Amino acid sequence: HVQLVESGGDSVEAGGSLRLSCDASGVASARDFRENCMGWFRQAPGKERELIATIVGYGLTWYADSVKGRFSISRQLAEKNLILHMNNLNAEDTATYYCAALVGHDVCLPDSFHRPGGATWGQGTQVTVS
Repeated sequence: HVQLVESGGDSVEAGGSLRLSCDASGVASARDFRENCMGWFRQAPGKERELIATIVGYGLTWYADSVKGRFSISRQLAEKNLILHMNNLNAEDTATYYCAALVGHDVCLPDSFHRPGGATWGQGTQVTVS
């Protein structure tokens, strides 16, 4: 049973940087962690949850246009840790950030995250940019 716990959220000034972390427990091995599609979402007040980055396999990544060039998703396989580096933050980045795992999925299809029971979610970590 995979469980995800995010950390690293904080309040920062515009132009600043943050590093979010998501610890995955219940994953059998680093190889399993590598082969599962992992993603970062965010949800701002009054808005829908937005997929912003995914990673799977030997480092295949995807980014939403809203974060491309500023955010970077990566993994620490041995530690089963998902990372999101965020640079040049602005007020529009203010949101609760969630990590999600598609266990058993070696392809990142955005719709798969939204199917009932399709994804495992963390509890979220708040990022506020002022």
